[in-house]
Amino acid sequence: MKRLVFASVTCALMLCVVTASAVQPAVSVIRPVGFQRGQQVEATFSGARLGDVEELLFYQPGVAVAGIEKVNENSFKAKLDVAADCQLGLHAVRVRTATGISDLRLFTVGALPEVEETEPNNDFLSPQAVSLNSTVTGVVQNEDVDYFVVEAKQGDRIVAELEGLRLGYTFFDPYVAILNEDRFELARSDDASLLWQDCYCAVEAPKDGKYIVQVRESAYGGNGASHYRLHVGTFPRPAAVVPAGGRPGETVQVRWIGGMGNEWTENVTLPTDAPTEYALFAQTPQGIAPSPNMVRVIDLQNAVEAEPNNDRTVATAATAPGAMNGVIQEPDDVDYFKFTATKGQVFDIRVYARNTLRSPLDAVLYVQRANGGNVGSNDDSAGPDSYLRFTAPEDGEFFVMIRDHLNNGGPHFAYRIELTPVAPKLTLGVAEKVRYIPTIMPVPKGNRVAMLLNAARADFGGELNVNFEGLPAGMTVETIPMAADRTDIPVLVSVAPDAANSGALVDVVGRPADENIKVVGHLNQRSMLVRGQNNRDVWGHDAQRLAMSVADAVPFSIEIVQPQVPIVRNGSMNLKVVAKRDEGFNAPIRLQMLYNPPGIGSSGSVSIAGDQTEALIPVTANNGATIKSWPIIVMAQAAHAGGTVEVASQIAQLEVADSPFGFTFQKAAGELKQETAVAVELEVKTEFEGEAKIELLGLPANTATPPEGKVVTKETTQVVFPVTIDESARPGVYKSLVCRATIMKNGEPIVMTLGTGELRVDKPLPPKVATTQPAAKPAEAKPAPMPTEKPLSRLEQLRLEKQQAEAAGG
Repeated sequence: MKRLVFASVTCALMLCVVTASAVQPAVSVIRPVGFQRGQQVEATFSGARLGDVEELLFYQPGVAVAGIEKVNENSFKAKLDVAADCQLGLHAVRVRTATGISDLRLFTVGALPEVEETEPNNDFLSPQAVSLNSTVTGVVQNEDVDYFVVEAKQGDRIVAELEGLRLGYTFFDPYVAILNEDRFELARSDDASLLWQDCYCAVEAPKDGKYIVQVRESAYGGNGASHYRLHVGTFPRPAAVVPAGGRPGETVQVRWIGGMGNEWTENVTLPTDAPTEYALFAQTPQGIAPSPNMVRVIDLQNAVEAEPNNDRTVATAATAPGAMNGVIQEPDDVDYFKFTATKGQVFDIRVYARNTLRSPLDAVLYVQRANGGNVGSNDDSAGPDSYLRFTAPEDGEFFVMIRDHLNNGGPHFAYRIELTPVAPKLTLGVAEKVRYIPTIMPVPKGNRVAMLLNAARADFGGELNVNFEGLPAGMTVETIPMAADRTDIPVLVSVAPDAANSGALVDVVGRPADENIKVVGHLNQRSMLVRGQNNRDVWGHDAQRLAMSVADAVPFSIEIVQPQVPIVRNGSMNLKVVAKRDEGFNAPIRLQMLYNPPGIGSSGSVSIAGDQTEALIPVTANNGATIKSWPIIVMAQAAHAGGTVEVASQIAQLEVADSPFGFTFQKAAGELKQETAVAVELEVKTEFEGEAKIELLGLPANTATPPEGKVVTKETTQVVFPVTIDESARPGVYKSLVCRATIMKNGEPIVMTLGTGELRVDKPLPPKVATTQPAAKPAEAKPAPMPTEKPLSRLEQLRLEKQQAEAAGG
């Protein structure tokens, strides 16, 4: 499902009256789940909030909409013209309503006449009769078994391929078997590696007669969402094709390897404009395969193994760069290829087996010198397939060896090894706003919506530019260049108030700002349709277009009040957001930053109350916040028309600056019922005009300092805070003291908070016991210590107390 071509057909609505709109449309099922090509069919789309449907967005060409008829608020019927040359297999579609875009759903297109399963058909002795070369659409319920009977002549091929999990509705492990009239099982299949967790089997009819096809869930489970499509016929069903690829426009002689061990060859011409991963369908006079074998279309010279090649001395010759193709034909088989390289040449060597070809091979890859010494090896760097980067250590001949990890093998253990120069690669993505749910972009008229676009660069660096191609009329996009040290950027999408409702699957294209770097990146967006335990991605769809639409207006919008001062490291600010509400709209509006710049944090639980038009988002900056001006966007959500709508603010600028002060705390101590002082040395790191206020915070309970704080200027080097310790304070060491500095600029505060200081609270010493002593000679009076602003340490305080006691004759 790679690089799908976009086709969107605006529907001629057959609704007499458009009812009240509803946001967030959802499609739970399409019935039937597949169609025969070359036919006009009627499909029912069911789900939620579909009453204002306007358009279907198809990710592949071949299906056109002849009309839509509303059934109720949650379903509609669509007449679809399926072209005679429509590609077989899976297709993806979304529903565009006046107010939103639905989730993605799959349907299939087949070549055979369609038959609906008819219950009861769960008795082997009373199977449902179907014609050979037909497609049955059905559902497996819990503990359900469906039986179908076909008639065949001796020597006829009977092939049964089932689409179940691939339809994307539920975690469904189907099982199919072919039996004779005596209930003897001739063939069966649970999981076929070619078809992921779906299955196929094939037999050659041993005699004229009736043959029973059994369909069930492998563990006799199932439910109302366990839809399937059973193709039964004489069509070919190859498990592998060798070579599994070729050059664009090249005619390649391929060897098809069938499920029953049969083989045949065919000359296949690959399209000049084919995607890199291309769906190739096997076709014979007996029919066409219901689903494809995937091959690679890339400008590399093919080398196909010539047996025997299980040793370096008989290795198949290949080129570098080039592609090596073959089959691990039996257990313990290994295949060798040889190529030449010069010292310092660098190649990516990648195996395509399980991931693309759906081969059962679990490849292990080795690169060796002529003497057998390993240069490199790999098992699973590319998922279940192998990948390594090879640098030629010297001029000469090198060998690629491939085998199965468990030394398994068989006629279908096909592989393709591509040896390519290192080249830059770029893939774009859109960050999810809801976990596991791909982001789509319905934008209300006269409003804005935002997203975070990310990029994965490989083997290159530098700034990127991003464009959106094929936008709906009236829609505009604001982007910024993606800096070399960033992997994401905010994107703001706006729609004019007078734009007409429309939708498109938009090509998102990334290119390096440096024109000398030749790479173009496109979107790859995964829809996880079936999730397993721990939300494991079991089955889904990869789209190369972003669903966007012009939607009905919503009753509110928001604006950021542009801050007039920076946020500083170790600082904070309140970002003001103002809402404009239509009269009568009083729903709470939830606010959240689209993203936080590095080192910036923001509250995600702020709302504008229903009777209010503004709110403050607390924003903080840590000590490592990146100093620069950052574009920021606030997202807003509110309940409306039976769902939730989302809009965005304009792009504002958040300037991040260095801390204006550095604080160094002196340790302080004091006894209960006394007063002490906390001294803080000031380092002015950023000069400022006028005065600033410094406050001491974080004092322990039952201690206090005057709340007005201290006023300082850029020349101030120290502040001293008097601290009163109440007798109810708890003795101990408190390391929670911080200072908050506030500087006013442009009528707004610049606030920073930094710590930590220490205050020790002591109990008073016990009184001394009186003793009889000879009269002491009157001591010469000592001058009292001069008062000072500098606070005394605890040791200095004790010394002073001792001096005072001695002076008093104590």
